[in-house]
Amino acid sequence: MTAMPDTPTAVLFDMDGVIVNSEDYWHIFEEETLFPETLGDIRPENDEITGMNYREIYDYLDETYGTTVTKAEFIDLYNETSKTIYGEQVEIMDGFDRLTGTLRDRGTKLAIVSSAPKSWIQTTIDRFELGPFDLVLSAEDIDAPGKPEPHIYEHAAAEVDTDPEDCTVVEDSEHGATSAARAGTYVVGYRTEANAETDLSMADVVVNGPQELRAELLD
Repeated sequence: MTAMPDTPTAVLFDMDGVIVNSEDYWHIFEEETLFPETLGDIRPENDEITGMNYREIYDYLDETYGTTVTKAEFIDLYNETSKTIYGEQVEIMDGFDRLTGTLRDRGTKLAIVSSAPKSWIQTTIDRFELGPFDLVLSAEDIDAPGKPEPHIYEHAAAEVDTDPEDCTVVEDSEHGATSAARAGTYVVGYRTEANAETDLSMADVVVNGPQELRAELLD
């Protein structure tokens, strides 16, 4: 386990399930559309793929369960659904602007580090007028395996010119928390109703909802 920095030099936020409640909608899509239309009779658990980039989700499902569609068809399903989820359905974390504003005033560097494509992230930023951020990093921006491997958080720390142990990461998924822990950052597991059963044991601390997150990051 990593010790909490006295004052984190940088806070790196995952997007899905942290900044916005998109996991609620992605899980519905996966169970009602994605799995029935792309797999056979066997259905994976949502946590098997939550936090992964959708291109790597296809590779995982194809290898583990066998898919019934091409990768291009699979990606099209995700891209079409993303327009509704991020453009219309998601809600932002309560108090996120105040939280990031306070951190920014204290001189903390802020980043979004997500498995989502850059266009999905930008839709969210534009819709809720978020920022400014010192870094917005998509898994597709790096030439390396995504979460749960550590590369994306190692890359993010380097981009904000901060040692990983001086970074605090906020993650809601098992894959995301594992990635951040492997990179050597301080990991805050973010718990909501949507991930009530998710294994966040790789996190250094687990908080329940936005108020506890604010206390952890600011107090």
